[in-house]
This record gives sequence, C-alpha cells and structure tokens, in this order.
Amino acid sequence: MPRVEELGHGVWSLPVPIPGSPLGFTYVYLVSGDDGAVLVDTGWNHDESWEALTRAVERTGHGIEDIRGAVLTHFHPDHAGLAGRLRAASGAWIAMHPADIAVTEHLSASSAPERLTAMTEQLRRAGFPEEDLAAFADQTDLSAPSAAPDRPLADGDTVDLPGRRMRAMWTPGHSPGHLCLHLDDTDVFFTGDHVLPRITPHVGQFPLLSTDDDPLGAFLTAQADVGRLPGADRLLCLPSHEHRFTGLTERTEAIVAHHEERLHEMVRLLDREGRATLWQVTSGLSWRRPWAEMRVRARHMAAAETVAHLRLLEERGRASRTGTADLPLWAATSVARTPA
Repeated sequence: MPRVEELGHGVWSLPVPIPGSPLGFTYVYLVSGDDGAVLVDTGWNHDESWEALTRAVERTGHGIEDIRGAVLTHFHPDHAGLAGRLRAASGAWIAMHPADIAVTEHLSASSAPERLTAMTEQLRRAGFPEEDLAAFADQTDLSAPSAAPDRPLADGDTVDLPGRRMRAMWTPGHSPGHLCLHLDDTDVFFTGDHVLPRITPHVGQFPLLSTDDDPLGAFLTAQADVGRLPGADRLLCLPSHEHRFTGLTERTEAIVAHHEERLHEMVRLLDREGRATLWQVTSGLSWRRPWAEMRVRARHMAAAETVAHLRLLEERGRASRTGTADLPLWAATSVARTPA
C-alpha cells in the first residue's frame, strides 16, 4: 500500500485497500476548504477499508466528522462503496452525476439474484457455451449497490467547498455518469477511472446487447475533450489507480489510438469470419491473457468491452447487427458512414 501523502494546495492522497482484489487499492483524495473538507470518492465497502479511510483522514489533521461531503467519480463499488458509512458517521452529503445516480437507483430496485439471472441470459443470447453460463452463475457474487447520493452534480457544476473552486466535468464511457474534477484554483485534475497513466480504462456495454447508447463513442469524445483542456499539460493528474502523472494530452491521444486499433482489429476479424456471435468475436480477439486461460468473469468483462466496440462500429457504418433477438450476429459492412 502507498502511504498517505500531502500533495500541496490542501490536497491529500489517501489509498484505501480493496481486500482480496488484484487492484489492491483505490486512491481517495481529500481537498481542504475554509469550512471542512471534501473527499473525491470513498473506497470499497469493507471494515478494513473503512478503518484505513478514517485513519488516513486523521493523518490530514481532520476527523471523519469534518468531512462535509464526497464527490463520487462514478458508481462502481471501489469508488462509492463507503458512501453510506461516511454519511452515517459525519452527515456528509454525497454527490454524483445524475446518469450514475439513475444507475444506482436501477440496481437498488432489483435483487442480486434477479440481476445475476438477467446477466446470465444476456451471455446466453451472446452465444456463450453452456459451461460458461453455469460457471458464471456459480462464481459471480454481486455486491450491493452503494448508498444513493443525495446531490446531483452535472457537467460544469461547482462542488460545495467554501474557499475552493472545484468544477465537475462529465466524462462518460467507463460509466454513464463518470466525472472528472478540475481544481480551478490550482493545476490539479482528478481523473477518476477516465484517464489512467498506464492501462486503458474498461469501457463496456451494459446490458450486453443493448442498443440504447454508444458508450465507447462517448468515451472517445470525452477523452478528446479532456485532452483539449486549457493548459492540459500543466495539470497534475490524480487518477483513482496506478500513480499520478502529467502529460494529459499525450495520454488521452494514446488511449484513443489504442481503441481505434482495436476497432480495426475487430473489422478484420469480421471480414474473415463473416457473420459472428458476440462470443465468437470476443473469443477470436487478442487479449493480454489467452482466452482459454480467462476466468468466466473476465470473459464477461471482455464481452462487454467487445460489444461496446461493435456498437461504435455500427454507428460508424463499419458493422451491422443481424440474426435474431435471441442470437444477434455481427458482420462487416463495405461502406462506412461519415461521422456526424
């Protein structure tokens, strides 16, 4: 675990462990103001994580009762999990983008078994073999949704922190309502999971076979928007994982280039295979770990990422969806549309 660290300008880095996860920890950040402090994210919902967070806050000279609010970059449990405990302990407000508040409310309206059944059915329609479906149902333990935020924070809104100017920037893709945060009174930019210094953030389609949105298209647009921020390369970027970095424009360009190459790889595969199920496309792509060695949960994440790319190819006119509702198929098209 990294140590608690003062970064200057009233900003502290508070690593909060994720017990049992290869991710290891989430960076929570504390920003001091004239009347208390605000957290950026809260960490995983676990006793060990909560104890680490409270100890880390004390290292900054604050008590947990001094936390006036928390901005959640997105709804994922390693970021939002401790929101409920924080609110109970300090009365803090919890803010998140309206799109992710809607996701949280949707997840809270169904039970874990209902969500697991729906996810397994999506994999079935994607063409996954029966042994994968059985393993997925057996090995998947869905965490409870985090406490519902009580404050929406939309694009351009200012965080309630007297004496500081922290502005929200909507950067959808990794989640529908992902937020980055610009501390306008200094050159600090909280990137959440939108821009990471080494790995490319996961962008998936959920539900798998939805046609309601285009998460990868939104993500690539948001990458370009972040890279064009005034003075982008002066910013100290504080991500939720890995390490802080500079060179924001170069990093966003590298992330976009990675996804464009992935899109080209997918078109080449469709050209070879003709019509293919999502399982056939996903299992036919190159992955860091060979497909045969992937656990079924990793295969599900890979399928979500693959279908997000297929969805963007549909929007660009490079792929078409055929087949049936029970078993959709994808094929390459010969004529691409000019993006709007």
